[in-house]
Amino acid sequence: MSFSPEQLKLNIHTFSSTNVIWVAYSGGCDSHVLLHSLAALRAEITAVIKAIHINHGLSADADQWEAHCQQTCEQLNVPYKAVKVDARKQKSSPEEAARHARYAALRELVKKDEVILFAHHQDDQAETLLLQLMRGAGVKGLAAMPVQQTFAQGVLCRPMLNFSRQDIQYYAEQQGLSWIDDPSNFDTDFDRNFLRHQVVPLLQTRWPALNKTLSRTASHSAEADHLLSTLAEQDWQRVQNGHHEQHLQHLQSAQIKISALLELDEKRQRNVLRYWLASICHLRLPDTVHLQRILDEVITAADDANPEVIWRGGEVRRYQGLLYAQKTLFEPENEQYEWNNIGQPLVYAGRQLYAQASTGEGLSQAKLAGAQISLQFRQGGETCRPEGRGQTHQLKKLFQEWQVPPWQRATIPLLYVNNELAAVVGYCHCEPFAAVDGEASWLISENI
Repeated sequence: MSFSPEQLKLNIHTFSSTNVIWVAYSGGCDSHVLLHSLAALRAEITAVIKAIHINHGLSADADQWEAHCQQTCEQLNVPYKAVKVDARKQKSSPEEAARHARYAALRELVKKDEVILFAHHQDDQAETLLLQLMRGAGVKGLAAMPVQQTFAQGVLCRPMLNFSRQDIQYYAEQQGLSWIDDPSNFDTDFDRNFLRHQVVPLLQTRWPALNKTLSRTASHSAEADHLLSTLAEQDWQRVQNGHHEQHLQHLQSAQIKISALLELDEKRQRNVLRYWLASICHLRLPDTVHLQRILDEVITAADDANPEVIWRGGEVRRYQGLLYAQKTLFEPENEQYEWNNIGQPLVYAGRQLYAQASTGEGLSQAKLAGAQISLQFRQGGETCRPEGRGQTHQLKKLFQEWQVPPWQRATIPLLYVNNELAAVVGYCHCEPFAAVDGEASWLISENI
């Protein structure tokens, strides 16, 4: 399919209600063609077209490339924004670090009712599919890059996926465009470049339509993934624990009833577990080995056992017939954190405790005024008289009553006022610090 602004227009017609269309503009041939084509369609697009350039700082020419992009946007009369990121601080490979830094910057940029366009094309899609094959990916991975997906508060779209690199470059040459050729794109130490420059050309000598065929395979995989997701959503309604107490906000996701999960065959168990971990718990998916360990070691364990499976980015445990998933629990660095200004968030161990002014609910502002306020964690032996209960209870008994899994109890923030327990954050307020009706108060919450 030959590339033209008119053909591109057919792929962006769904954005008629969009306020802003951002173009992720690297300065390379593909993103330059995308930006140039959109500028040519400006009179037919109601949204404001803007360009965003991410300067990774990895090349000695990075600032020069940024200047080139700014000059191009000025010539096209397109509003331009550049963001510098430091990918060198990451522990991963430079390629992966640059990608993470780039996406993080772009997520901060895209607001509600805004769209960001990436210039990925058919050849990129084929390379992504091959990379996923080499990693042993399932259908979600083989679906490669979707044409459209939710991104930050807006939408990410790839309107050039059905165009080849050759057609895009032909358009650039015909229009006399000037673009950046990043030397790192030819470094075959990177897996994608190795495929692009050595593997794919060899395969194309035997199968000339390789990229088009692989892109079609990605589309078939995306359709299969959609069907599996639909089935997972249906199974999720069967296996989820429907009983949720309001005070259990510290548990970051819904749980799975193991008895209901065991009614499914093992393939559907794996399918709904993936859905639960990714879509409900928002965790990085475990690899095949760790997922199988959840089935073999956690689900089928004895009721009195405390099995766990931990991988980079998450963990799964069981308690009282339920599966729990969460990010790997942190260990408190200190026994006590002083909160000298309750009007400002208390930052500790990558988390935050903050107080919101309210009336008649939470902790009394008057009783906290001028007091020593500190954050501590369970040591054992704590007691609390929950608001409205009339009796003092051991915190251990309260956790059992609230069905808090044992492994989470040591990480729940305890707020002390003048060395007396005043609140079990997320669960209860202790007398005599609870506010009465009409009294100015503080609502204490945790941001993880």
